[in-house]
Amino acid sequence: MAKISLSKYFSEIYNDAEVPKFKVLVDGKWIDTKNGCDLISPLDGKKIAEISSANEEELKKAVSSAKANQSKIRDMAAIDRLELINSIRLELGKHVDELVNILVNESGKSINSARGEINAALERMRLSMEDSKKVYGEYLPGDWSSDTSQKMALVIREPIGVVLGVSPFNYPVYTSVAKIVPALLAGNSVVLKPPSADPVAFLMCAEIFRKCGVPSGTLQVVTCDGETAGKYLIRNDDINMISFTGSTSVGKEISQTAGLKKLHLELGGKGTAIVLEDADIELAAKECVKGSLELSGQRCDAISRILVVKKAKDALEKKLVAHLKDYTLGNPSDDNKVSMGPVINEKSAIRIDGLIKDALKHGAKLVAGGKFDRAYYEPTLLTDVPLDSRIAEEETFGPVITVITCSSEEEAISIANKSQYGLDSCVFTQNFYSAWKIMKSLQVGNVTLNAAPSHGTAYFPFGGVKNSGQGKEGVGYSLEEMTVIKTVIFNLSPAGLGKIYKGLFKD
Repeated sequence: MAKISLSKYFSEIYNDAEVPKFKVLVDGKWIDTKNGCDLISPLDGKKIAEISSANEEELKKAVSSAKANQSKIRDMAAIDRLELINSIRLELGKHVDELVNILVNESGKSINSARGEINAALERMRLSMEDSKKVYGEYLPGDWSSDTSQKMALVIREPIGVVLGVSPFNYPVYTSVAKIVPALLAGNSVVLKPPSADPVAFLMCAEIFRKCGVPSGTLQVVTCDGETAGKYLIRNDDINMISFTGSTSVGKEISQTAGLKKLHLELGGKGTAIVLEDADIELAAKECVKGSLELSGQRCDAISRILVVKKAKDALEKKLVAHLKDYTLGNPSDDNKVSMGPVINEKSAIRIDGLIKDALKHGAKLVAGGKFDRAYYEPTLLTDVPLDSRIAEEETFGPVITVITCSSEEEAISIANKSQYGLDSCVFTQNFYSAWKIMKSLQVGNVTLNAAPSHGTAYFPFGGVKNSGQGKEGVGYSLEEMTVIKTVIFNLSPAGLGKIYKGLFKD
């Protein structure tokens, strides 16, 4: 692909030069910034576009506009907000093929993976619309307590204000939509920073939001480098909440510098699969390969290591080798049968290779893979991985199946819980009592029985413990995270409507 070329519908979001430069959405208008950075496709390592890089002055304008215009979305009737989001959902559905094409070329996703992401975004919008109707307040009669017997209260939810959303490269469209839609439905304005590595598909979505009538200034979309964002956006007092999805290291920096803002942090993980002797080995192998290799392993909910009891080791490894053949590495723009594309860039491939070489140095066995060309890393299987190797503890974020042998389920639980992460895990067994014991014992936010972890459309809520973050993401839960509770108290005594506490039965 020589350069990105879009249909006329999206003509306002970029300058159609020899190498197109994409703009930022500030105060309801697409503007060109003074600075920019190259957009490199992982498919061939070539520059396909230039991305605007907002400076502090431009970010200041975006935040000021979001604050000044928040009342536009807050004052809309909830039914109008629902109808707005539905119109966006229907319009976005008309551009799926074009979005998929761009997503493949800028992120390296397979065609099926890219289409799955766009469809998941559409489904998340639908589910969020349905669940927003369930976010109510609460009536509290005061006569259950002696000091409030002549009062009543309403506990209501109100928008938090300006929400800053920061999205990752692995799901640039879905995660951005999952932050914006609940925020708008709750009556907030949004400043969204898409990933620098692959922002174009979401910039296209932002144009759909704008053309469908999102009130001017209630959605700002700014591309900028992480350092600029950290220095200005994270510290800005006009930002009321930060919803960040990304690495644990950056999440910690945000928590240390954000002040008293409300934080929702969805960070790294070390997804662990525990496979017991009585497991359905065929199922376990298929799910573990899927959980390790989908999206080239670049998922926070990926299976990052398999802890298998010794008696099941040989049978599982044999099946893992067989299911490796289910994944074909290649350029998805050249062949729609390719099931696994490159990782996001060559730098990432080099990092993954370093983890594998370290594991081999410590005594692991390389069964398959272990080579890369530019950003293309082969599906790799490592067995007999020692616990003192880096890949046994660090988040892999690459297409590597890591097998660690354990003597018992108790040892597997112990190894799993020593991790600094606590996002997702899974267990494979046909024994209910073993499953319940392990699922209750694991220190994670989500645990799945007999399937690989998958956040999907977040119909089931997810969120980590320990260094995997804070807060819950999910349909309904995300919307509640983006509201604040206000208690409104009524004194009923002037009208004689309260109930007088008489203390007749007091000890």
